Formats: sequence, C-alpha cells, structure tokens
Amino acid sequence: MRILWIKFREVSQKYPVVRGMASYAVIWPTGCLIQQKLLGKDELNYIQALRFSLYGGLFVAPTLYGWLKIAHYFWPKTTFRSAITKALVEQVSYGPAAMCCFFFGMNLLEFKPVSEGIEEVKRKFWPTWKMGICVWPILQTINFVLIPERNRVVYVSVCSLAWTSFLAYMKSLDAKKINDESINNMTDKLTSQNNSETKKQSTITVKTKQVSN
Repeated sequence: MRILWIKFREVSQKYPVVRGMASYAVIWPTGCLIQQKLLGKDELNYIQALRFSLYGGLFVAPTLYGWLKIAHYFWPKTTFRSAITKALVEQVSYGPAAMCCFFFGMNLLEFKPVSEGIEEVKRKFWPTWKMGICVWPILQTINFVLIPERNRVVYVSVCSLAWTSFLAYMKSLDAKKINDESINNMTDKLTSQNNSETKKQSTITVKTKQVSN
C-alpha cells in the first residue's frame, strides 16, 4: 500500500491532472450518495454513484484541467482583477458547456436514447446555470487568487461536493416526475379498464334480464 501511495505521488507530481481525476472519482459519487440520503432513500443506488465516479474522474477532471490551463495562459496574473475576469469568463464558456455535457453524458451512461439526453439538457440547463452563476464566480475567484495552479483542480473538486449533490438532486427530481407520470398513466389505464369492464358487465346483466322477461 505504501509503495502504491509513493507511486501515486510521483505520477501526480509529474501529471497534476491525475490528482484532480482521483479527487473527482471519489467526491462526485460521494455527492451523489449524500443527495440520496438527503432525499431519505432507504436503499442507495450505487450504480448511479458509479456513473458519477466515472463521469467525474474521466471527463470532468481532465476538461476542467484543460480549462484552467487555458485560463492561466490568457490571464497569468494572480491579481484580484484577473481572477474576477477568469471567473466571469468561465460562467459564459466552460460552465454552460460543462452543464450540458453533464446532463447529456449521464444519460449516455444510463444507456438512454440520444434524443432523451437532448431533451433533458433543454429542460434543465437554464435553472442549473442560474444556480451555478450565484456560486461559482465566488469560489473560482478564491481559486484563481489564493490556490496554486497545481492544486486548483483538487480545490474545485472539494468545492463541487455540494454542487454535485445539487446536480444529482436535479436528476432525481426528473426521475421522480417520470415515475409519478408513469404511475398516474398506469392508474388511469387501470381505472379506464375497470370502468369498461363494469359497463360490459352492466350491459350483460341488462340483456340477461330482458331475455328472462
């Protein structure tokens, strides 16, 4: 175990993105499980948490690392003004793209049709972005001013714990609505079927009485 830890440190020092990938692979599923607990679920969906781990570690961390490198290239200073600029630019560039990719990518991991992923992006992007723009500019300003470049992905991954729970909450709301609609549709069908059977039975009874008479 110690040898593995030493190897990991060596690799992460040489390739800083590895630390971010490891952080996201742990923190994102943790946020997913926290969201499930907050909703009072008795049985946790570990498959969904695994999807969050794969998506966070293999997609979010590398793309975020790339964005941070680009931002540092264009605005290399660590002044407050530069940090504000980078944080605001992120909210109209990387942020919206990341949100769209999340909803679409998670649908692909759930083996859902592409059309359903597109529809979910259309429904959820705007409310999610409005929430994000209230939170991330402040966190990213702190990130760009105080946090060393090599640790910025790890910092964002820690900050994203609550954010990931919110994203998981958005998905669970949609799933709940779909389940509710399915239950309502099934109830309507059963009610309609019962009414139809009742009408048939009444018709048969009337005809039987007429024949008897």
